[in-house]
Amino acid sequence: MKSAAVIFALFCVMLCGCERQGSASQPQAAESANPTGNEYVASDAKGIQTITVKTSSVPEYLELPAHIEADPTRVVHVYPPAGGRIVEMKVRPSDRVEKGQLLALLESNDVSRAVADYHKAKVDAEVKHAALLRAQDLLAHHAIAEKDYQQAEGDAKMAQAEMDATAQQIRVFGLDPENASTQLRVVAPRSGVILDIGAASGEYSKSLDAPQPLCTIADISTVWALGDIYERDYASLKMGEEAQVTLDAYPNQRWPGRVGVLSDAVDPTTRTLHLRVVLSNPDGRIKPAMFGSIRVLRSSSQGIVVPASAVIREGNEAHVFVDKGGGHFERRSVKLGRAFDGSLEILSGVNPGDSIVSEGALLLRDASQS
Repeated sequence: MKSAAVIFALFCVMLCGCERQGSASQPQAAESANPTGNEYVASDAKGIQTITVKTSSVPEYLELPAHIEADPTRVVHVYPPAGGRIVEMKVRPSDRVEKGQLLALLESNDVSRAVADYHKAKVDAEVKHAALLRAQDLLAHHAIAEKDYQQAEGDAKMAQAEMDATAQQIRVFGLDPENASTQLRVVAPRSGVILDIGAASGEYSKSLDAPQPLCTIADISTVWALGDIYERDYASLKMGEEAQVTLDAYPNQRWPGRVGVLSDAVDPTTRTLHLRVVLSNPDGRIKPAMFGSIRVLRSSSQGIVVPASAVIREGNEAHVFVDKGGGHFERRSVKLGRAFDGSLEILSGVNPGDSIVSEGALLLRDASQS
């Protein structure tokens, strides 16, 4: 009995020692699994892409509000050469027209008067010319004095000059003096797009005295992007500087150009100077009066630039994942700088030579949960 009690006591002591050893090893295992709380592993390595951090040029851009205008040297305001009632307008806004195309028909008293004057001058010139021929024949037979012949010659020249003047007036109207009618045809002086219409059928036009043109034609194969720059930014821009124009109508497209003009006078109202960028517009997608922005390079510096997809934002914080090798990644907080063209400047948090996750950061999971 005594030996049995001793054996039972030894068994209890050994059992308690094993339990204490097991409970002490559990926290050690948990601590070694994730000693920093910042370790991550890939759940799908195929969806993760990494890049090596490098130092590169970081541009600083100046963004200016802008609007589009047609080149004033390519804009024509069409006025009828004579007054009259508009019989028919042949064009509408946004129509494309070719040089010489009919724009409007007018019934004009001015044209009627000019045609009548021409025909009277023509008859008078014919009569005076016939009188000159008779005087020339009589002078040859010594039937009249030389001064009478000179008078007939002068009258014929004056009549011819009057006929030429009236004929030229009809040609100004765009008509043939020999086949002119009272209906005036107004044609396009150049090819382009109809920007607006200033008259309608049935109205009376007062020719060049009209407050508005019949229509306005613009060649928009080349347009201007105009922006305003503040005085403090003037020194950072130069003529011929590369620029990019973005329009509200096409937010995902940029048009390259160069700074064409920097005004020499400050607008006293806005305290800005005017900047112009000339844009090629062969397909006509850029329309006058569109709004957008002009971006020009102000300066550049060296720094760390990474794709925007490499940065994970959580509230006011941002972080990246650094590849530590062996399928393990370290999460690091970073401080962001400027953003441009889908990239972000990193001010602190990573160093050149670090390998960071550029795509697939959402496939990473906490190592303590794996």
